[in-house]
Amino acid sequence: MVSLKDIAKACNVSPATVSKALNDQSDVSEETKALVCDVAKKMGYFPNSFARALKTNRTNNIGVLFVDEAQSGLTHDYFSYVLDSFKRGAEAKGYDITFINSDKSNPNRMTYLEHCKYRGFDGALIACVDFYDPEISELVNSGLPVITIDHAFFGHSAVLSDNVRGMRDLVTFVVNNGHRRIAYIHGMPSAVTSSRLSSFFKTLDDFGISVPDEYIREAPYRNTKIAAQETEKLLALDVPPTCILYPDDFSCFGGVNVIKEKGLSIPDDISIVGYDGIRIGRHIEPQLTTLRQDTANIGLTAAEKLIDRIEHPKTTIEEQTMIEGSVFVGKTVKNLKA
Repeated sequence: MVSLKDIAKACNVSPATVSKALNDQSDVSEETKALVCDVAKKMGYFPNSFARALKTNRTNNIGVLFVDEAQSGLTHDYFSYVLDSFKRGAEAKGYDITFINSDKSNPNRMTYLEHCKYRGFDGALIACVDFYDPEISELVNSGLPVITIDHAFFGHSAVLSDNVRGMRDLVTFVVNNGHRRIAYIHGMPSAVTSSRLSSFFKTLDDFGISVPDEYIREAPYRNTKIAAQETEKLLALDVPPTCILYPDDFSCFGGVNVIKEKGLSIPDDISIVGYDGIRIGRHIEPQLTTLRQDTANIGLTAAEKLIDRIEHPKTTIEEQTMIEGSVFVGKTVKNLKA
């Protein structure tokens, strides 16, 4: 293994100078830094991560806590893209990421905080979890730099998709296409669901459109089976809706199956709208109209905010960052004005 002494000998400088050059310290000339770094690279030198951690009090490792109730794991269409973007953002800053053990079926498992301490994480990203879990509260309030996605804790940084604006833009698009009988199969209770549902009612109220109670249904996110059952109930009403909004694009496919089984056409007989903007929705026929969330921006922003908190703990302001999405106009909403 190449040591600092080996590099120092090759460069004809002291080991202390090599150390300073590799750590980009100001009392070493740029010429010497360039020489040392070039020689170190050619000799295949890599700093020992444990030694670096002792010196800097950082491991350059970030924990990621991701618990998906649907057990879809990293195949989760929305969060997989967010996490990929976060990973690229963290790696660009010289950080590795490691998943925090979330298997609660193991009686000997460590808590989330214990796992973070055991691994020596510099910080943690928390996404797609039960944010009311006591272990989550313990982790958030532990003093470890954390950032959450789509949920905000008081006094802590969060990156949020603008669900209020997203739903308003989506409903406005549907209304502008002449629809007045609009149903919404929303997700299970959460901060995201609450924001979208309130925005749904507020937007329709602004247009002077009332929503019958039977037009509001509930289904777990990404659950095609229950979304299909709720779609069937809506279609069986004496006055069915002309358009159905779904909690997400994936659950929307359950509705599509029921509609086709009944011999109905999308959008001629019934219009449908998703949420998220997953890639497969752009490759089905007819192409799905949806709210495309900016997953790349969400992940990169989360990485930047968390690393800034890790590296500048005294000057970083804990804040909530809102990321806007955009309506993707597919072919599943009929223009009733035409």
